[in-house]
Amino acid sequence: MTIAVCPGSFDPITLGHVDVVRRARSMFDEVVVGVATNSGKSALLDVDARVELARTALAGLDGVRVERVAGLLADFLRVNGANAVVKGLRGGADFDAELPMALMNRHLAGVETVFVVGDPALAHIASSLVKDVARYGGDIDDLVPPGVADAVRAAVGRKDGR
Repeated sequence: MTIAVCPGSFDPITLGHVDVVRRARSMFDEVVVGVATNSGKSALLDVDARVELARTALAGLDGVRVERVAGLLADFLRVNGANAVVKGLRGGADFDAELPMALMNRHLAGVETVFVVGDPALAHIASSLVKDVARYGGDIDDLVPPGVADAVRAAVGRKDGR
């Protein structure tokens, strides 16, 4: 059985993420979506909320499960018996950011990274942009799976003291 891990902070999960997971599932028997904490970022949504939103967004996809990554991705890969890491790319900047991580995961866990080119219709969607649009009261409903926009708007309101 081939198992791929699709890791990310998913803060929040977007339609671009769902697209990459759906296409990864067509290549692997199972896809484990690993919701991680990025020490270099300040998350809007806590990790438990991100896990639940991802589970809801991906509930209709057979062979996909969502788990929290508590430590090193390399350890998570080993525990889950992963054959590959899957990462979506929107452009060259994404590749430049992902390449060192792919090499480190191969070094630490012996697992290769497969890059999936994102759907051009979704290439403008990034979690950071979704949060920025929401902070300024813009409509994000068509950028994220159902239910996610409400969670983001609520979190933005809490962070802004509203």
